[in-house]
Amino acid sequence: MKPGTKLKSVVCDTEVMVVRAGDISIDCGGSPMVEERPAERQAVNPAFAEGTKIGKRYVNAAGTVELLCVKQGQGSLSIAGQALKIKDAKPLPASD
Repeated sequence: MKPGTKLKSVVCDTEVMVVRAGDISIDCGGSPMVEERPAERQAVNPAFAEGTKIGKRYVNAAGTVELLCVKQGQGSLSIAGQALKIKDAKPLPASD
């Protein structure tokens, strides 16, 4: 998967832009994300229904995957059942 690829959820309105990722399958709401949303939506898996927030970056524990949420939705992002976390903001340097 190349940086800049836009992925869409098949269970909710969530859309993400790939910032960094390998050859993996990214899930939203328990279902794999696709480049073209199908006409009919599937049901959100209750275990992955925490939702996404627009403008937030999501990363895996190893830091090898980074996604930017461009449209929020009800499903939460995961890879192989492992939930992605919101990336912490870098602290600004202290000015003395």
